[in-house]
Amino acid sequence: MPATRPAQRQDHRLAFLRGFLTRPKEVGSIIPSSRFMEKRIVNTARLREAKLAIELGPGTGGTTKAFLRAMAPDAKLLAIEINPDFVKLLNETIDDDRLIVHEGSAADIPSALGKYGLDTPEVILSGIPFSTMDRELGLSILQSVHDALPKHGRFVAYQFRDRVETLGNNVFGQANVQTELLNVPPMRVYRWEKTED
Repeated sequence: MPATRPAQRQDHRLAFLRGFLTRPKEVGSIIPSSRFMEKRIVNTARLREAKLAIELGPGTGGTTKAFLRAMAPDAKLLAIEINPDFVKLLNETIDDDRLIVHEGSAADIPSALGKYGLDTPEVILSGIPFSTMDRELGLSILQSVHDALPKHGRFVAYQFRDRVETLGNNVFGQANVQTELLNVPPMRVYRWEKTED
């Protein structure tokens, strides 16, 4: 895949900012994740081992591209995005047969998997801002994540605030928490592993 040109990177930053300004509750930050952050997420999720991964809230696709670079040639990445402008941008700018972009809610993972005939994901990743959504929606999304994963499946959420940990502990139990300081602002990475079928 060709390298992203500076003008394309600038367009992505503007799209990210525009998305934040028009739908602030759906976009976690006005600044995309750093490469250090992306590497930490990839390693924490053990993404290289996954045959199928799901990304919730891919935004303009910065993390999506990092995830695809890390994944095996025969793997698949299902990106679920609620913002139609971001869905259009992802489809126009990422040319990779392993990527499936689905417009819809993160609370409806089973129907997205069914629509594309996909099996059980080993990993689900999320950058969506749990801190800006109401408790019921947050728990609904986390329950959807839990139900979609097999035993020992991994859920990794990267967030500025700890709301996802409070909600996630109700669904998954205790999280493993790391902090990536080389990101603006610093971000926490929460990892859960499903312990039962």
